Amino acid sequence: MFGRDCWCWDNNNVSDYNYVEPKSFTLPSPLPQWPQGKGFAKGKISLGEIEAVQITKFKKIWNCSPLFGKSKSVSFYKPDETPQGFSIIGHYCQPDGEKNITGYRKRLYKEVGYIWLPNAPVGYKPMGFVVTVEPNEPNLDEVRCVRTDLTEKCEACEVVFSSNSLFTKIQFQVWKTRPCKRGMLCRGVSVGTFFCCTSFMKGDDLSVACLKNLDSSLQAMPNLEQVHALIKHYGPTVYFHPNEIYLPSSVPWFFKNGALLFKDGKNNGIAIDSKGSNLPAGGRNDGKYWLDLPSKDVENRDVVKCGKTETAELYVHVKPAEGGTFTDLAMWIFCPFNGPATLKVGLLNLAMNKVGEHVGDWEHYTLRMSNFSGEIWSVYFSEHSGGEWVDARDLEFIEGNRSIVYASRNGHASFPHPGCYLQGSTKLGIGVRNDCAKSKYYVDSSSKYQIIAAEYLGEGTIVEPPWLQYMREWGPTIEYKSGYEVDEIINHLPSFFRFSVESLVELFPTELYGEAGPTGPKEKNNWFGDERW
Repeated sequence: MFGRDCWCWDNNNVSDYNYVEPKSFTLPSPLPQWPQGKGFAKGKISLGEIEAVQITKFKKIWNCSPLFGKSKSVSFYKPDETPQGFSIIGHYCQPDGEKNITGYRKRLYKEVGYIWLPNAPVGYKPMGFVVTVEPNEPNLDEVRCVRTDLTEKCEACEVVFSSNSLFTKIQFQVWKTRPCKRGMLCRGVSVGTFFCCTSFMKGDDLSVACLKNLDSSLQAMPNLEQVHALIKHYGPTVYFHPNEIYLPSSVPWFFKNGALLFKDGKNNGIAIDSKGSNLPAGGRNDGKYWLDLPSKDVENRDVVKCGKTETAELYVHVKPAEGGTFTDLAMWIFCPFNGPATLKVGLLNLAMNKVGEHVGDWEHYTLRMSNFSGEIWSVYFSEHSGGEWVDARDLEFIEGNRSIVYASRNGHASFPHPGCYLQGSTKLGIGVRNDCAKSKYYVDSSSKYQIIAAEYLGEGTIVEPPWLQYMREWGPTIEYKSGYEVDEIINHLPSFFRFSVESLVELFPTELYGEAGPTGPKEKNNWFGDERW
């Protein structure tokens, strides 16, 4: 039954506005016929005792807009054209963005909305809420609850809507949800519903849950031939800045051209074979080993620092996501050297000489594919200490369904569009510049790639390169003597910027004051876990 929790929201208490129906998004090109396999891109996925299907058509029920604040209006939808034998487990909510709209008839809404939480029987969990424009309790067959042992806990992750009204003290909020435990070994499955509440604190248990994949075979994951087809169809082109000096290379090229392995307590480094077979394998990053460029007296040291784009390739880690209902293609790119930072302080741009430099730079982006259809869902852009997921509709496409990734000048962080991205305080205009633009320097990952790991395919299917097992640092630790270079620049700033050295310094990223040698892909948290966002 319903009725244990019901929220009523009246649009008469919010601003009048002209609503424009959003336009559904489709990829630039049709999907290809994927190679034959077991359960990938079949439209349905077995989760053990439950079979799931992905709904792509919805019927709008109600929309709501705040009177004050920055929150956008939102619309609530009911899944439409549900296949025979399947049941709805909740309704869907999304912001009414200004993008992706078409010239449909505008309508002014003055309706009251009611949001209902199913009152699940003992031993069952609700997966989502039901939205109506009538005060009558919804029919019991409107949605289905799921047996508790077939579910996992979920958490609120992104605010979709937040009411700010002078006419009520209640703040009504809507969130997207995701499984609490995420990563390639986790089995939680997001169901696309929402969570809402008028009194929610971070860390509170949610009244709804997500599904759990109990099928250990993960039959919906793509086989090796299908993985290659996905990369060739979706592989982005990575563009480096026109003024980039420190370009990418392949790992073997870095080794063959004089990179050295150093051990704590030893003054001299040793040469590394092209496959990295003589690197210490396994264990953890204990600080006892690190890599470095060729010795300073070696002629080609600067050549190695600048990389060689012609040899560069993307190193791909294929792994399950969302309990095997999605596939993540984490694409790693290697640059022998990370260049110095450029600080932005208001209208001033201040180029550093040393700050930000380090040897061995690993960056990545991740493509997330729906295993229901084989359609690209979103791309994760890794940006230094964090990153963001960008929906497919917001990507920049270069050819067919292949998108663009922009690598920032000197730092090589990845971004979805050209421009200047500030790492620091965007409000004050103070921080480190990340400049992105197209140029003649690029790597096409749809053709220049190597699959380095896909554990779910079974042992021996993909032979991991020896260098991947090197868990120590790919460059020496560099210290900048408490930020001497930054402090010197601050002292030469106009007086209206030097409100205090301490407060200005706090706005800069901590890596400006020292660079630990970066570790390789397998030592990163997202190798087994989810991306940071």
